Amino acid sequence: MADADRNPPAETLREGPLKAAIWRNESENGAYHSVTLARTYKDKDGNLQDTSSFRAKDLLGLSELARRAHHDASDRDRAAFKEHRMAQAEQGQAHTKGYTG
Repeated sequence: MADADRNPPAETLREGPLKAAIWRNESENGAYHSVTLARTYKDKDGNLQDTSSFRAKDLLGLSELARRAHHDASDRDRAAFKEHRMAQAEQGQAHTKGYTG
């Protein structure tokens, strides 16, 4: 499925023509985040396009962008895990409220 067919990314980080899109994904164990890396360029008709091919001069910026994306996605994963655990705890309390033993 193309990125445009999904919901928009939770966050997009940029470093010049480079970008890291951070995507929220749902699973039975709660949300997790994934990252796609791309370089934006103009095609021969002047339209903006993305590619996953990088030039040698992009690599240092790409490594910095990947580091930032790692921290952002990890922070989002931790927050999602806490939300999931709280929802599970609330669900457990709701099931035991009517229980008289």
